[in-house]
Amino acid sequence: MQKFGIGQPATRFEDERLTTGKGNYIDDVNVKQQTYACFVRSPHAHAKINSIDTAAACELPGVLAVYTAADLEAESIGHVPCLAPVENHDGSNSISPPRPALAQGRVRHVGDAVAVVIGETPTQARDAAEQVWVDYEMLPAVVETDRALDAQAQVWDEASNNRCFDWETGDAAAVDTILGKAAHRVQLKLINNRVVPTPMEPRGAIASIEAETGRLVLHVSCQGVHIMRRILATAIFKVPEKDIHVICDDVGGGFGMKIFVFPEYVAALFAARKLQRPVKWISERNEAFVSDSHGRDHVSNLELALGEDASILALKVSTVANLGAYLSNFAPFVATAAGVPMLVGCYDVPVVHVKVQGVFTNTVPVDAYRGAGRPEAIYAIERLLDAAAYDLGISPAEIRRRNFIPPNAMPFETVLGSVYDSGEFARNLEDALQISRWEDFEARREAAKAKGKLRGIGLASYIEKCAGGSPEEARLEVSSDGHVTLYIGTQSNGQGHETAFRQIISERLGISFEEISIVQGDSDRIETGGGTMGSRSVPVGGSAISATAAILIEKAKLKAAEMLETAIDDIEFENGEFKIVGTDRSESFKSVAQAAAPADGSASFDEKESFAPSEATYPNGTHVCELEIDEATGTIEVVDYTVVDDFGKTINPLLLEGQVHGGIAQGLGQALLENCAYDAESGQLIAATFMDYTMPRASNFPEIRFKRNEVPCLTNPLGIKGAGEAGAIGAPPAIINAVVNALKDYGVRHVDMPVTSTKLWQLMQSSA
Repeated sequence: MQKFGIGQPATRFEDERLTTGKGNYIDDVNVKQQTYACFVRSPHAHAKINSIDTAAACELPGVLAVYTAADLEAESIGHVPCLAPVENHDGSNSISPPRPALAQGRVRHVGDAVAVVIGETPTQARDAAEQVWVDYEMLPAVVETDRALDAQAQVWDEASNNRCFDWETGDAAAVDTILGKAAHRVQLKLINNRVVPTPMEPRGAIASIEAETGRLVLHVSCQGVHIMRRILATAIFKVPEKDIHVICDDVGGGFGMKIFVFPEYVAALFAARKLQRPVKWISERNEAFVSDSHGRDHVSNLELALGEDASILALKVSTVANLGAYLSNFAPFVATAAGVPMLVGCYDVPVVHVKVQGVFTNTVPVDAYRGAGRPEAIYAIERLLDAAAYDLGISPAEIRRRNFIPPNAMPFETVLGSVYDSGEFARNLEDALQISRWEDFEARREAAKAKGKLRGIGLASYIEKCAGGSPEEARLEVSSDGHVTLYIGTQSNGQGHETAFRQIISERLGISFEEISIVQGDSDRIETGGGTMGSRSVPVGGSAISATAAILIEKAKLKAAEMLETAIDDIEFENGEFKIVGTDRSESFKSVAQAAAPADGSASFDEKESFAPSEATYPNGTHVCELEIDEATGTIEVVDYTVVDDFGKTINPLLLEGQVHGGIAQGLGQALLENCAYDAESGQLIAATFMDYTMPRASNFPEIRFKRNEVPCLTNPLGIKGAGEAGAIGAPPAIINAVVNALKDYGVRHVDMPVTSTKLWQLMQSSA
């Protein structure tokens, strides 16, 4: 076994570089003669643009140009597209209005860009942006999700009642019949609150023109250069893909938000082409709050039909999904096909009907955020099951035990079309109950009560659909000295891909980490790539690496057989050595590479292979949260947290636990702290800085107990399941279930996220 091969807890190879200031993030990149962009943004949620006066701005020192929508339109620059339209339940098309890089005719949310100023320095660009005068005519605005369908404010004239789509799946008639006859009928309305992704590194881009060819070049902080290039080329600039070069170096977090093509990238490229000079734009934090895509923002009405024995008979879900003012690249998909299949969770639900209505509001567009629809789905079913247990007077654990899909039913096709290949859901639950000392909880509750604390415990069993979809290709190039370079089209955003990929290569080729280099984030040097999203990089990309390594070994065996003067069938490869079977004669991987080196100095070996998943992977597990509420102030302290996860085979347990911890942090942030709040009257974003938008801190967490149950995945050759989003899926329902449990003496059945101390104090006062 290799020291740092598959399954080993290797520390992150890239951390020495990143933590000593040697990373290369977008703001570290500078090019000769670069200029700077500053966007003029709407202060209003909804208004008609009567005129834009740029004269004063253009006269200021260092100002090179001010562009508006008219300038882009004159050169036929395309709009930012929605790539995932959905079909209405009656077969008609959803409404897909244009999303220009700069607002045309109307602004539709606070922060909507109406002009871009290009200056010689950032200060000159900012000063000039303040001198662009826009004559606005105020219009009514709507920002609340559950009011959009009957609001007087109309975001788009073509979207009646602000409805983008009306999508359904399942059997409505059968569900209604069962609900009408069921022994128990449980109902719950819940809000999945809007959040802002807030990665450590804000968005940024540098647009330039390649001097030799005239190609557009975009340095950008993103989650995949190939999808960025494809959208820019085909939908916006209408040129062959080869005429755009997209480059991405280190990325300080993305969480889904950096997948997308944003208007700023289009405007910067347009300006660079017009001026024939590079244009740099780095988002400021306040700017990010009003221009980055947001996440979640659903209002759902849930109904569950149960038999006398608490077995699930039918599930009915009606959701209104806030899409914001424009359709981001994948917004309709996230609210429908991405998340809806997981509404049945880990349970054998025989009949389902789901209705999702997507609505426009005068808010920042909403798209994928860590989990992309699956956290919303699991939050719904896990809160609904706890409400059912509350209504029926049985324990949350027991209602789940009675409805879990058993291991012997695998592979199991759910009523919503997912095929679970593996999973031992009851085992995860029982392990989590034991580790968290669930059975002894009441004693801890009584002890807390004596200190003026309300103690609560909650659990959630989750399952996620991820690491499916498009194929990924890996290329391995071996130099004459045996050094291996991997070219792959995924994109690390801080997850530790460089370490995980090295472990797979080290395991397969028997070489050390130092003998491996990794190239990512360059659309010229890497032929194809699906980017990083949906926890796919290691399950899909890693499988492609493993397949390529196998091809490389077979090619190298030919040279090894020649060197050892034997038949290729007599050669075996193990721990970095080619051996003649049954003898002690061997050649190292490096010596074979040296012998195979062409005279022209080119690579000794250069192989590529792709892997296309036949089905997604389904990581699953159980979270248990224990917390205390100060009865006098409503302050919450999470005092204990247990998670038992099944991610199939593990590449690196340290990386895995880190991903889970990070996901739990984001889940806790949504559950207890983060609230992207808009003022209903003005449409102003009133949580647009870290003074108002509360992020979780280390002090919000106890030590997290973590256990792995490795049930190998059957849909990829490495046997691994995606892990990047799981913590953010299991945490919110476990935490809210614990809050509700703590408030049981107050008769509280449900409380919506975020459960702030103020909200809790008011709730307890009104219920006292």
